[in-house]
Amino acid sequence: MPTTPVARLTVLYDADCPLCVHLRHWLIRQRQLVPLDLVPAGSREARRRFPALDHTATLREITVVGDRGQVYRETSAWIVCLWALADHRARAHWLATPAGQPFARITVLAAAKWREALKGPDGRTGPCEDGRCEAPGAPG
Repeated sequence: MPTTPVARLTVLYDADCPLCVHLRHWLIRQRQLVPLDLVPAGSREARRRFPALDHTATLREITVVGDRGQVYRETSAWIVCLWALADHRARAHWLATPAGQPFARITVLAAAKWREALKGPDGRTGPCEDGRCEAPGAPG
């Protein structure tokens, strides 16, 4: 079965989540072997780019879409983000192995638990002004 090379990835992140916004900024600062487009999940832009995706689900779990239509979710999405980065590709390869998968899964579960702990009774995260963490442009 031939594999489709990935030349560009779009990371759909939750712009209402302080952890997600922090990781967005971290990804932007990394040297990328595969260019990453970071787009708020559920946004007009995300819906325009990927009309067939379940955009409600992309707000619950990290989703990464390859330029050839590949869709990565949860643990696989975290691994492919690391794989796209020059300084973390070797770690991503290890995390994709049977030995590394449990570590990748634990990391994703811990992040999900942290996100859940930040949510208030209305389901929104609290530490950001007006309940929304805006993602500014790429750091200068």
